[in-house]
Amino acid sequence: MDRKIEKKKGFQKKHILWIAGGLVFAFILFKIISDAGTKSLRIDRDKITVSHVTRGQFNDYIRVTGQVEPIATIYLDAEEGGRVKERLIEEGATVKAGDIILRLENRTLYQEIMASESNLAQKENMLRQTRINFENQMIETRRRLLASTFDIQKKERNFNQQQALYEDKLIPAETYRIAKEDYEYAKQEQEINRLKAKNDSMIMVSEMTQLITDLTKMRQTLQLVYERLNNLNVKAPVDGQLGMLDAEIGQSIGQGTRIGQINVLTNFKVQAMIDEHYIDRVRHGLAGTLDRQDKLYNLNIRKVYPEVRQGQFRIDMVFDGETPENIRTGQTYYINLELGQPQDAIMLPRGGFFQSTGGQWVYVLDKSGDFATRRSIRIGKQNPQFYEVIEGLNPGEQVITSGYENFGDNDKLILN
Repeated sequence: MDRKIEKKKGFQKKHILWIAGGLVFAFILFKIISDAGTKSLRIDRDKITVSHVTRGQFNDYIRVTGQVEPIATIYLDAEEGGRVKERLIEEGATVKAGDIILRLENRTLYQEIMASESNLAQKENMLRQTRINFENQMIETRRRLLASTFDIQKKERNFNQQQALYEDKLIPAETYRIAKEDYEYAKQEQEINRLKAKNDSMIMVSEMTQLITDLTKMRQTLQLVYERLNNLNVKAPVDGQLGMLDAEIGQSIGQGTRIGQINVLTNFKVQAMIDEHYIDRVRHGLAGTLDRQDKLYNLNIRKVYPEVRQGQFRIDMVFDGETPENIRTGQTYYINLELGQPQDAIMLPRGGFFQSTGGQWVYVLDKSGDFATRRSIRIGKQNPQFYEVIEGLNPGEQVITSGYENFGDNDKLILN
């Protein structure tokens, strides 16, 4: 007989296979869809550098290379031109202020001195002759005034006598008038002589004053010429070390020519060049440190030069406190220059990636460590060890910090 077959009910084994297969298919489909449009590149894990993002104290400083220079350099310029006659001190020698370094000779200057002395002697003779003439003229003027005074007295007596006789009608009127006119003429003549004596005296005094003024100027000019003669001896203006001397015996040197320099060794400064990127943050008084023979030395910025040349500007730093032993001009030091106070920050170790991305994005490893994806970030300050991460990364994440030159524009890196 035919028997009715009943359908099996419930969850069967084949259903599990179907569900598993569906899940696998869905996963594969998801991967295909999610990876669509994403460029990937396989790289060797051993050829990259992976660094951890950390949180800690970010020290805001830069590393600069400085060169030791004397605290001051005094340049030697020839105040007077001439031919080098004698070279008394050689380069590198220690000098004291006033020491003669070079002796020059200038025959033209010698001739000028002789001409100035001759002109001065002529002026002095002229002044002496003017004084003699003035004295003689004053004597002659006094004689004339004295003679006119006695003449007036005589004519006054005669006039008085003639007037009395005329009043008694003993002499004619003409005789009286002649006596009166002679007396009045004598008085007017004496007044004229007084005016002439006064004017002559004023003229002579003015001439003598002018001569004295000219003579004073000539003496001052001669003194200046003597000083020029003294300038033929090139002397050290300060104590120090003769650093350079560009003058040989027999060489002709023009006035104002730079012939050497003196290094003042009472102290030293460190001169450094800094990238113009930091020009707004570097200012007078900033502190720095250098490590020499396991000992730290402190420095301060004394001067910031505003000129930017070839993308860099210059600073001068001086030691604050102790100075390294056996310091020498020309030595090179590596200085940590503090730009700000330490602060808590998320930090990423420096690496070659910055040259390719400018700090705008990085490759961040997945938690599995099997691949890395591109992510945008924002970097703030930097020091020789770390970048300050403002946004885009969290502490504990891993970032590829080696160079990205061979990664192209891929969005994903698969690590082998």
